[in-house]
Amino acid sequence: MSVRTFWASVSTLAIAAVAALGVAQPASAAGANYVALGDSYSSGVGAGSYTAESGDCKRSTNAYPRLWANTNAPSSFKFVACSGATTTSVSSGQLSALSSSTTLVSVTAGGNDVGFADVMQTCVLQSEATCVSRVNTAVSQVQNTLPGKLDSLYGGITSRAPQARVVVLGYPRFYKLSGNCIAGLTETERGAINNASNILNEVLAKRAANAGFTFSSVVDEFTGHELCSGDAWIHSVTVPITNSYHPKAVGQSSGYLPAFRSAA
Repeated sequence: MSVRTFWASVSTLAIAAVAALGVAQPASAAGANYVALGDSYSSGVGAGSYTAESGDCKRSTNAYPRLWANTNAPSSFKFVACSGATTTSVSSGQLSALSSSTTLVSVTAGGNDVGFADVMQTCVLQSEATCVSRVNTAVSQVQNTLPGKLDSLYGGITSRAPQARVVVLGYPRFYKLSGNCIAGLTETERGAINNASNILNEVLAKRAANAGFTFSSVVDEFTGHELCSGDAWIHSVTVPITNSYHPKAVGQSSGYLPAFRSAA
């Protein structure tokens, strides 16, 4: 059995569930009214210990919003991030948690809008050329379609929480190139996926700045802890299948939490 065929057989079920992935002054933690919005990278998919009330949204007690709230004891804390969320579903289903009294907001959104799950499925199961082509399609969506969706979401946040400091967090690069992985994607495929992540983060940073929000990258925190690094803070294809390509608990506590804390 070839390496690619082996990965395909391991990954077919896993990939189907992957998706279901200007600066204000810092707010004082004491007395903050904090709302955590976003997708699975904010809800904590992959970090375990999901709360019963969150259901399929899979909000973890190990996710960075909960960890920050535990340490900083804000006056109020609303955790509404949800696995599989897009910019549209955050706008329609999560912004009601905001109000004029909200003083701090965190959000991750954009990866699902450009077909994160389908990109990974294509790259794991199909040829290198098909993978690169699918990644390029996603990059085109990031550059041409996503900015307007982000503007709409960010405008909605500002409208509902005009006094809030808003921190937009980015996404990690998945792979350490020339790393120690002996199976799976080719180096060309890994490089293409990393490049797409870089471009996505650039767009997020620009739209956040235009909205007067703070962008906080997690790339530095995850450097040295990507897949193929030997000390990955991100799940590869794994069981349970919904964890695949999401941060582990250590990725939330040592990656996302410091990035948010530095900006909050």
